[in-house]
Amino acid sequence: MLFKQQAWLRQKLLVLGSLAVGSLLYLVARVGSLDRLQPICPIEGRLGGARSQAEFPLRALQFKRGLLHEFRKGNASKDQLRLHDLVQQLPKAIIIGVRKGGTRALLEMLNLHPAVVKASQEIHFFDNDENYGKGIEWYRKKMPFSYPQQITIEKSPAYFITEEVPERIYKMNSSIKLLIIVREPTTRAISDYTQVLEGKERKNKTYYKFEKLAIDPNTCEVNTKYKAVRTSIYTKHLERWLKYFPIEQFHVVDGDRLITEPLPELQLVEKFLNLPPRISQYNLYFNATRGFYCLRFNIIFNKCLAGSKGRIHPEVDPSVITKLRKFFHPFNQKFYQITGRTLNWP
Repeated sequence: MLFKQQAWLRQKLLVLGSLAVGSLLYLVARVGSLDRLQPICPIEGRLGGARSQAEFPLRALQFKRGLLHEFRKGNASKDQLRLHDLVQQLPKAIIIGVRKGGTRALLEMLNLHPAVVKASQEIHFFDNDENYGKGIEWYRKKMPFSYPQQITIEKSPAYFITEEVPERIYKMNSSIKLLIIVREPTTRAISDYTQVLEGKERKNKTYYKFEKLAIDPNTCEVNTKYKAVRTSIYTKHLERWLKYFPIEQFHVVDGDRLITEPLPELQLVEKFLNLPPRISQYNLYFNATRGFYCLRFNIIFNKCLAGSKGRIHPEVDPSVITKLRKFFHPFNQKFYQITGRTLNWP
């Protein structure tokens, strides 16, 4: 009798244990793909055209990210590509700049959205004569595989300041969406200098101090021949782009705010790209060790930006900073007026 009771008890415990494990696996699957908790949303295809009437479930796009990863590694045949309806699309949006404004962070954060696929490397198609000469099909082949309902985004910060680029992009797609991420001009210039300085130091080369480059020693005025200074005169470069594209096709991202409060900036970009809202606070968590927000794709996969991001800037003479900010001020005011976005710059 006792033996039968023990056997019955073991059987019950085994059933309960199986139920518990099954429930746990179910919860992990649900949390690991948060799109399953979201309603099926339409992906609006109004990036320069009429709204698409077709609806595509975001959760399906999220589920298929694993397949895309395999295809990017080259582990796919042409038959598999056709089977999964995968294509290499020209970008429908480009992050055109600005160097040291936060272009990499913006691209990686936008990649959290299941309807976005990013080109991992800077292609430098439109700013490099040799690459541009290879033709538009060469450029297309540099794009990642994606589903037709997704949008591809690439970033090359040199596009913003290169004279030939606006016309070249216009010839490819006159209705393309253009993203510009900017930081306070003086801070951006110092960050630009810091990256170059680090490169010199790695090669055991000496380099001038920032003050000597940014200020003309003969006139004691701001040296506009210094590239880091020229790049920060945003309005001068934007005016060249406006010869080809209306201001409505541009969206300005506050790079300083993206560092401290990334979610509101990303939500504005989602709206600009006509994407259903998908990126949430769950996808962004602050890493106190690194001092930056990192990315959470699901319960398993997290990602932080490379350690080279967020370099410590050298100390700069306060009088030089004041002079630079005074110099940039009128250009900043014009930039606000043109773009319709006022930023909290001194």
